[in-house]
Amino acid sequence: MNKTITINIAGLTRELPLCRVTDDTYIAAFICFGDAELTECCAREMLKLVPLEDYDYILTAEAKGIPLGHEMARQGHMKKHFVARKSIKNYMPDPISVVDESITTNGLQKLFLGSDDAALIKGKRILIVDDVISTGGSLKAMEALVNIAGGIVAGKVAAVAEGDANKRTDIKFLESIPLFDSEGNPK
Repeated sequence: MNKTITINIAGLTRELPLCRVTDDTYIAAFICFGDAELTECCAREMLKLVPLEDYDYILTAEAKGIPLGHEMARQGHMKKHFVARKSIKNYMPDPISVVDESITTNGLQKLFLGSDDAALIKGKRILIVDDVISTGGSLKAMEALVNIAGGIVAGKVAAVAEGDANKRTDIKFLESIPLFDSEGNPK
């Protein structure tokens, strides 16, 4: 299938290709990688969803949330933000981990955070940032990391809520898009 949908987000218009997740479910691929304008504009608008004084740090998950988390931290004049990694890195002392399952993950995976970052999170208010929320698996895993580290989840924001995620009241988002069937029709 070579279908696309048009999305208007953060004052911009983008054509998103529909990509197969299962035989009967397709998603619109919202990707900030390589689109500096989209990343900058979405970060600016996402910063408006939760006041800067409501949180101390931003946490996002590897990989697609990284540009948004970084740009939000940059625009918010934050000196530090955190990235939950998908694998242990040599520079991560005594990492903590949680299991993550999202619609774009093929099976279960883990998210990791070094004990040095966990120590900085302890007792701090953390804003969880993601590019797209669908099933909520990645958000749940990031929440668990914050809790294990002794932090406080101050809020959750995403650029896009996908499928039924747009009905959630525990997350703020800029736009919603449906899931699609194999013919490219909204589910």
